[in-house]
Amino acid sequence: MPLDTYIESANSQNRTMPENVAPVLQVNELSTRFKTRSGNVHAVNKVSFELKPGELLGVVGESGSGKSVTMMSLLGLLPSPPAVVTGTSVMFNGLDLLHCTADQLRAVRGAGIGFIFQDPMTSLNPVFTVGFQIMEPLRKHMGLDKEAARRRAQELLELVGIPDAARRLDDFPHQFSGGMRQRVMIAIALSCDPKVLIADEPTTALDVTIQAQILELVRELRQKLGMAIVWITHDLGVIAGIADRAMVLYGGQIVEMAPVQELFARPMHPYTRALLKTVPRLKGVRAPKLEVIEGQPPIIRAEPSACAFRARCSVAMPRCGQENPLRLTVAAGHDVACFWDATTGEARHV
Repeated sequence: MPLDTYIESANSQNRTMPENVAPVLQVNELSTRFKTRSGNVHAVNKVSFELKPGELLGVVGESGSGKSVTMMSLLGLLPSPPAVVTGTSVMFNGLDLLHCTADQLRAVRGAGIGFIFQDPMTSLNPVFTVGFQIMEPLRKHMGLDKEAARRRAQELLELVGIPDAARRLDDFPHQFSGGMRQRVMIAIALSCDPKVLIADEPTTALDVTIQAQILELVRELRQKLGMAIVWITHDLGVIAGIADRAMVLYGGQIVEMAPVQELFARPMHPYTRALLKTVPRLKGVRAPKLEVIEGQPPIIRAEPSACAFRARCSVAMPRCGQENPLRLTVAAGHDVACFWDATTGEARHV
């Protein structure tokens, strides 16, 4: 989708978030490193953010920027070793997920925080029916008997738009199309009425028509259920269409966070601006050549002491190689971690 259409989509959405509402999820200085034979890899570096009830937070960045690892770290879904997850706190429903027991984490997964994985074919167990896989968390977390769990599973399949739900409970994953399998994954994630739903690029493997159907389904479910959603994607069009706020990750760090209209209208970080320039435009007499971001995201071997984007940045300065910029508030709800001021085109004196 052209950039002009993204901006129009972002501006057309009526997104008003409640003020002075306690966050349902509060992440403080979350870090994740992986121990490998060639040394440590610092995949997530002191990430902090809040999620309000009913809010949809879009998380965007290139592959390798730390999007999925950040969210999987919250729920203890990474194998340890090699993963080592640290931080000040991850508060959910009065519980610090970084300092709770394995049993407490299992109770939170599904019942409190639902997770939709990227590939439904590998996430669903091929030897169990979809009905069994929906019923399992209902029986474990909500204590329903088999008959009640089956009724609830049928309701969930109907909720996500799968026709003939009662019969299809007895079908296996391979008997569903890609879009229908993703709907089943959404049904499983919603089964225990979670307060937070994390969706890890759930439309990446689907064709454009099915993607649109899934996005419309998410909009409808969000209105009906009022849950908070974290939507991980590399697709700027998805962010423009459904998110309230956008969080841009690079090198395992938050480089910019803003209301989605603000981010598209006034991107402040060179990486965000570069991402937007890679999208084609419709307006103008002649479309310019599509730009690319030269180079690759870095593999960070030590705790960052400099800007991770400096090697690919067109406005990098000596200070960028000497210090790691902290996030600064540049407008209401708009934070950026950069020594360069996009408004003045000059270095910040902070």
